[in-house]
Amino acid sequence: MNEMLQTLNQLCSFKSVTARTDDPEHPYGEETNKALKFMLDTCKGFGFRTVNLDNQIGYAEIGEGEELFGILAHLDVVPVGSGWAHDPFAATVADDGYIYGRGVVDDKGPAVASVYAMKDLLDSGRKFTKRIRIIFGQTEEKGPWTDMKYYKEHEELPAMGITPDADFPALYGEKGIMHFTLSMPKDKAGFISVSGGQAANMVADEAKGSVKCGKIVRDFYEQGKASHGSTPQDGRNAISMLMAEVGDATDSCGMANFYNKYIAFDVHGERFGLDFSDEESGRLTLNVGKIEMTEDTVDLKMDIRYPVTFRSEEVISKLEAVAKAEGLTFTLEEDKAPVYMDKNGPLITELVKVYKDITGRDDEAQVIGGGTYARAMPNIVAFGPMLPGRECTEHQKNERILLDDYLLLRKVYGEALKRICTE
Repeated sequence: MNEMLQTLNQLCSFKSVTARTDDPEHPYGEETNKALKFMLDTCKGFGFRTVNLDNQIGYAEIGEGEELFGILAHLDVVPVGSGWAHDPFAATVADDGYIYGRGVVDDKGPAVASVYAMKDLLDSGRKFTKRIRIIFGQTEEKGPWTDMKYYKEHEELPAMGITPDADFPALYGEKGIMHFTLSMPKDKAGFISVSGGQAANMVADEAKGSVKCGKIVRDFYEQGKASHGSTPQDGRNAISMLMAEVGDATDSCGMANFYNKYIAFDVHGERFGLDFSDEESGRLTLNVGKIEMTEDTVDLKMDIRYPVTFRSEEVISKLEAVAKAEGLTFTLEEDKAPVYMDKNGPLITELVKVYKDITGRDDEAQVIGGGTYARAMPNIVAFGPMLPGRECTEHQKNERILLDDYLLLRKVYGEALKRICTE
């Protein structure tokens, strides 16, 4: 295993699912803090200038010049779930030509590749025209982005930059992202117990519940397929499967009745009246990522990605109307406005040219439903790591990237940094 893969393997060993705490030593959890310190130590060993901003966020910098080029990466990951063929907390190069591990795509792998691209440029001795700063976030997967807020309150903003956390050749737009909860009183929901899913932005791959059907209690269990919450059509939602089964078994389960009336297996919010779309970014997507029972309620944790030309108020009004009519409570947890940039602007144009020169592919910049740190600061463009046509496995079990594609990242990022930040 070469040095870059060894670094990735060590970084993947940290179980860095964000866990917010009141401890200033590790405000987002011990494992996430370990990942941050590891990457800062690694960069320092390469001769980078490093700063840890009160354990909220950290960065490493090379180069000279007044202008700052940023690379916004994140070291936190989504929960692992079950059913992995390889250790999720390692970067395993398997016989099928893939690297497996949680974060190898999203976003530990690209973070490491970016660091090594910076190292190559520093070692080359070229004269810099800009400083390059890689910023290591810790809350990208579990907002709000208090890490980036802290950075912006205390540090210089890049004049431009990339986040290596999406697709090639580059992204000029990202749909709006909304996370919210629909809550039904437990005494009306009809479940004795119910649980399923890991997070709002993951398609639930397991769900189970117990319901009284007549005089007997029946237990239900469904196995689905996880996928990223922005592409619910790529998964099989176990919560939807569970609700369909319960609804077939009894009409006395209030939550199942509501779910099958307004959600069922829809992934575009059709039954809510939310099937919005535009030419630039396509259709709205809706995902129910988690169901859980509290002391007083049964809660649905949901994720919506709305098109770039729409406003969140148009979505919220529909949801609130349905919740009010059906006796549920709507709680908005997070609303991130869309990103929509000039497709023909200088930064995107240069990044697409680098990509084409290195890969020989003639792909066009695009808009996605995923959300990246491009929303965190002005003039940041999502750039890689996934090549068009590759299977998207982030947020799924057996997250993986082709070894050849991963090694290519170092070349693409290195060439982009060379052209933009050196003579």
